[in-house]
Amino acid sequence: MTASISQTMAQLGFAPVIAFLTPQARARPAADTIAVAPGSVLAHFTPEAGSALGGAALAADAPDGPDELPAARVFPHLGVVYGTVEPAGLTALRASPSVRAVKPAAQLSLIRPVAAAVPSEPRGTGWGVAHLRAPELWAQGWTGAGVRVAHLDTGVDPTHPCLDGAVVEFAEFDHTGRRVAGATARDGDHDGHGTHTAATIAGREVDGVRVGVAPGAELCSALVIEGGDITARILGGMDWAIGVGARVLSMSLGIRGLVNSFLDVVAILRDNGVLPVVAIGNEGPGTSRSPGNYPTALSVGAHDRDGVIAGFSSSQRFQRRHHPLTPDVVAPGVDVVSAGPGGGWQALSGTSMATPHIAGLAALLMQAHPDAGVDAVERAILESADLGEMPAERANRGAVNGLRALDLL
Repeated sequence: MTASISQTMAQLGFAPVIAFLTPQARARPAADTIAVAPGSVLAHFTPEAGSALGGAALAADAPDGPDELPAARVFPHLGVVYGTVEPAGLTALRASPSVRAVKPAAQLSLIRPVAAAVPSEPRGTGWGVAHLRAPELWAQGWTGAGVRVAHLDTGVDPTHPCLDGAVVEFAEFDHTGRRVAGATARDGDHDGHGTHTAATIAGREVDGVRVGVAPGAELCSALVIEGGDITARILGGMDWAIGVGARVLSMSLGIRGLVNSFLDVVAILRDNGVLPVVAIGNEGPGTSRSPGNYPTALSVGAHDRDGVIAGFSSSQRFQRRHHPLTPDVVAPGVDVVSAGPGGGWQALSGTSMATPHIAGLAALLMQAHPDAGVDAVERAILESADLGEMPAERANRGAVNGLRALDLL
């Protein structure tokens, strides 16, 4: 559990916080220009070398070298300011008429695959894609065409043959959460985590191999992890996703445990018409990660090709009236073959692999019903799920059926 603001303040003399601006104080950005929060708000933040934000700025291995020590970062589409405050600044921030809430900030991390292998030469349609019944939606003309899916991960290698033409937008956020000007699309992970998940969302057919659920979708990929101040980088990616018009957000990352730091951020995404699809974690039963365990996120666990819940797939029950059990659904996440480093293929296992399956399905449904809102698309996905022989405590609603979801929408 992340320490409260007061606990962190007592230990360090400062605390990292996320300040949520009131609607009246928010400056909506025009095009790619950067709007700034009211000066009175920024004045309450103090640069701290000992913070994640300050440490990232001073790190010699930052992408653009050591930076000036920032007090805060502004994310205009989200309407939030993230940075460090000392006691007087916190008091002033909470009293500011421009601020509606101040929340403690927590650092997210990548949900790493639990197993990796080089598969034999793949053929035909990936088992996960077929299990979702995506090919039957393709046959009706639904490929995700025209739907933008934001993919916050380790980046993407757009030169992989199955991603040719799939990546329409790319952004890289440096160790302090600033967008890197003129960044070329790349995967910052030597294992190709981002490339694998990206291809599961929107991979195109290559020599009869079909690994992407939504092969017509437009992929907006951001390199936001790992290294540096992850909170700043993720907020940067979420803010950017709204700006580029994404309708789905796929995230295979989180904070261990129930940490409410990003609860309001997820609500802002939904208010902007973005469906957040988030991995629940790979730590097994009785565990989960935030924001995947939020009632407002569409959380995804993993099952294998036999419909058995993966032992690593997280699941947890909470004492709350609505949505007490996570994940919401489960999807193919064991021995998933997708794009690998250097243009090849690799098989990975994890809820990181299950999540892009559902993100891709959401794109198919949104193309089929362009006027359907986030709630309606999510509801169709949830109600399409079937438990079969899976225990409810581990799978909640069960495995998703894409064809049924289309019928329900």
